[in-house]
Amino acid sequence: MTNAISWQLLEEQSSQMALFGKDRLDGKVAYLATIRNDGMPRAHPVTPVIGGGYCFIFVEPDSQKVRDLQSNGYFCLHCSMNDSSGSSGEFQVTGIAEQIVDPNLREVAEAASSYRPSARSLLFELRLVEVLSTSYRGGRPDRSRWLARS
Repeated sequence: MTNAISWQLLEEQSSQMALFGKDRLDGKVAYLATIRNDGMPRAHPVTPVIGGGYCFIFVEPDSQKVRDLQSNGYFCLHCSMNDSSGSSGEFQVTGIAEQIVDPNLREVAEAASSYRPSARSLLFELRLVEVLSTSYRGGRPDRSRWLARS
């Protein structure tokens, strides 16, 4: 798989897409798909935190998603939808999650967060490989794709 990179590179290379993604994901409920050890997919509601050039999630340590992310790291994150017509647009990120233990990065994540994560929550950075966005203008989809290239 291609090298996964931080949100900051998306901001630098495609600022419009990064702004749209931040609007659709940051502090809102989104859906994280992971891969179980048996190869089956699993979906989880999460609240992404975007700030300081990163996309983070805080996760309770006993959550099934922790095991999935620690096992292989692969994920797909999709924003929630406001309605069945997609009027608010769609935003999806695919990549590799990396558990963060650096207290300085945790401070960055907590400062950017719209909520106070519990002290026991584990922190993961969602590193990007591919980003897809879709907006619907006049009922027609306008799709954009961005691939990580450092």
